[in-house]
Amino acid sequence: MAGPLPVLELQDAMPLFDETGIAPAPFTMRLLPGDCALIACRDVERGAMFADLCCGMVTLASGVVRCTGLDWTMLGTLQANALRGRIGRVSRQGAWLDILGTDANIVLPQLHHTRRPERDILEEAQALAERFGLPGLPVERPSHLTPGDRLRAALVRACLGTPLLLVLENPIAGAENELGAVFLDVLTRARHRGAAVVLLTRDIGPWRGQHGFFTHRLHLLDEGLYAMRRTG
Repeated sequence: MAGPLPVLELQDAMPLFDETGIAPAPFTMRLLPGDCALIACRDVERGAMFADLCCGMVTLASGVVRCTGLDWTMLGTLQANALRGRIGRVSRQGAWLDILGTDANIVLPQLHHTRRPERDILEEAQALAERFGLPGLPVERPSHLTPGDRLRAALVRACLGTPLLLVLENPIAGAENELGAVFLDVLTRARHRGAAVVLLTRDIGPWRGQHGFFTHRLHLLDEGLYAMRRTG
């Protein structure tokens, strides 16, 4: 009997150096539903490239990246965008549209990629916002929020709905004490629904006591992905 289909699979995936400027190295990783990979990477550019790689946004020199069994390079634009609509992302750049309020930024992906009633989306977004410590959905433009509130808003947007994959770049950096417990609980609920998680971090320190939470613990280096040694 065949096992579950991987949510994310990298098979010797080597980014094209001319496009990324990152030293080329093959990446191999396989995440099943419910898996959570903690990936330590001090270089934010390399981390962002790897996150883009997982989302099918990096040209490959060789190898393959699949999401739910689908090779990104074999998908048309509409198919690829629809699949990315099932990925919750916290990115280094933020990816905010500052001509819109933060509330619109949060709910637009769900309105565009799903047929859920707007009322249901707004109610869930409101509940998530409160869980992450916001008084409600912020209506100000993203640039008008404090960095801490913008971070919380990014988490709400990424976790809203039923993402099949979460790709998170330093998602609670600097707020681990305030948000750590809630963040892990929200991830646990997503994983129970079958989501896989890629959690990139510059600082491994706050996660050292969470060995049982992560199914994969890796270092992202110039030479590729390497398993972390357990040190306590």
